Amino acid sequence: MTNWLPDLANFPGPRYRAIADALAADISSNRLLVGARLPTHRDLAYHLKVTVGTVTRAYAEAERRGLIGGEVGRGTYVKAGTPASAMDQWPQLPPPPGDIPAVVDLSLCTPSSAGVAEALATMFASMSNPADFRGLLEYPPHGGLPAHRAAGAEWLSRHQLSVGPENVLVTSGAQNGMAISISTVARPGDLILTERLTYFGMKALTSTLGLRLEGVAMDEDGLLPDAFEAACRQSAPRALYTVPTLHNPTTAVMPLERRLRIIEIARQYDVTIIEDDVFGFLMPDAPPPIQTLAPDITLHISSMSKSIAPGLRIGYLVAPSRLMPRLEGTMRALNYAVPPLMSELASRWIEDGSADRFADAQRRECRIRHAMAQDILRDCPVIAVPSVGQHLWLKLPEPWRREDFVSETRQRGIMLTGADVFMVGRGAAPHAVRVGISMPQRRDDVRHGLEVIAELLMNPVGASLSVV
Repeated sequence: MTNWLPDLANFPGPRYRAIADALAADISSNRLLVGARLPTHRDLAYHLKVTVGTVTRAYAEAERRGLIGGEVGRGTYVKAGTPASAMDQWPQLPPPPGDIPAVVDLSLCTPSSAGVAEALATMFASMSNPADFRGLLEYPPHGGLPAHRAAGAEWLSRHQLSVGPENVLVTSGAQNGMAISISTVARPGDLILTERLTYFGMKALTSTLGLRLEGVAMDEDGLLPDAFEAACRQSAPRALYTVPTLHNPTTAVMPLERRLRIIEIARQYDVTIIEDDVFGFLMPDAPPPIQTLAPDITLHISSMSKSIAPGLRIGYLVAPSRLMPRLEGTMRALNYAVPPLMSELASRWIEDGSADRFADAQRRECRIRHAMAQDILRDCPVIAVPSVGQHLWLKLPEPWRREDFVSETRQRGIMLTGADVFMVGRGAAPHAVRVGISMPQRRDDVRHGLEVIAELLMNPVGASLSVV
C-alpha cells in the first residue's frame, strides 16, 4: 500500500472534491503510478483529519472520473488512463447543504438511470429515416423479430450463457417472462415451489393464476436440497422458481455443488426449474447459471430492468426447444408480442456496446454504495449479509422486531421492506429488512438513509433519538 498523503492547500472547495482533485494531480504528475494501492478510507481520514465518509465520497468521485478502481477485500488502485464509460460522463452533483428529500425510498431495487435518458435521446435522433421504423410497425412474431432474438442471444453470451436465437424469446421484462413460464408449465391448482423467502412478484403471480405456492427451507447459501427433495416427494410440484445468484431478498449465492444437487433432484421428480437471473450481471464470477448445467429442464429469465432501466421493459426467456411452441402460444394469449420499438432500442444498445457500458456502470455504482454501507454500519449490532447487489439484507438485533423497525424508519422518512413481504406460507418471517441501495439517484440520499438506519440500530426504541 502506498503512503500517499495529498496536500490539499491548493485545492479549494469541499474536502471530498479537494481530495479527488489532488489525486488527479498526483496521477498526472506521476507521483502516483498506475497500479498503486491507495490508503484505506480509515487511514487516509485519520491522517487528513476528515471523516471516513469524506474519504469514501472522494474515492467515489475519483472512480467516477475513471482514475481509480476497487474491489471489496482487495483495496483501491490507481487506474488512470482507463476511459470512463458513457454513463459516467454525467456528473453526480452534490446536493446543496440540507437538501435531503422528505422521503428516501430504499424499499425497491431500481438501478441508477444516469445517462440513460441522454443515450435514449441520441438513439432516437439517429433514427431519422422513416425506413428505420417501417419494420417495427407490423405485428411481430410472438417470440420477437429474428434480429431481436439474435441480439438477446448475444447479450446472454456475455453473461455465461451460450444459446442460439432459436431458444430465446423476447419478453416485456422479467415479470412477463415469469408469467409466460408459469402459465406454460402449470395449470390452476398445481403446486409451485420456491425459497421460503421469495420475490413478492412471484407471490402475486401464483395467486392471480390460481396456483399453490410453497416455500422451501433455505440457509445462507440458498435453497436446501434436502428440503427440496422432501417437498418433491410429498407434494408432486410442477415447477421450482429460484433465484440462485444474489437471491431476492437475502442476497444468497447458491454454490455450484448445490446447484448440481438441485438439478439432480428436479430430474428425478420431473420438476421444471424456472431460474430468475435478473441480478446475475452484477456478479460475473458467480457459479454458472442453472440453465448452462441443465438446459433441457430449465427456463432461464433475465431482464434489462436492473442493468439499464426498468421502463425499457425488455427481457429474454431461454427455453429448451421442446417447450418453444407452447411458450410462444402462451405469449400470444397473454400479450401477443413485445413492442418491436423497445426491442429495437435494446438490440441497438447491445450491438453498439452501450448495454455493456450501462451494466458496468451499475456494477461500479453498487460497489461504491456497498462500501459506503459497510463504513456507516460497521459499528452497528446488525448482521449485514455481504453482497455486491442492488440491496442489503439486514438481520436485526434484539430488541428490534422487523415491523417496529420498518415503522420507525418510515416515521423518519426512510422506506424499507420487511421480511414478511417475501415470506411464503404462514410461518414466522425472520426479523430482517431489505434495504434497496440502488434506487435513489444521489449517493447522498443513500448515505442519509443508512445513517438513519445506523442511529436507530445504535439507539433502540425508547432511547432518545436525534437524526439530522
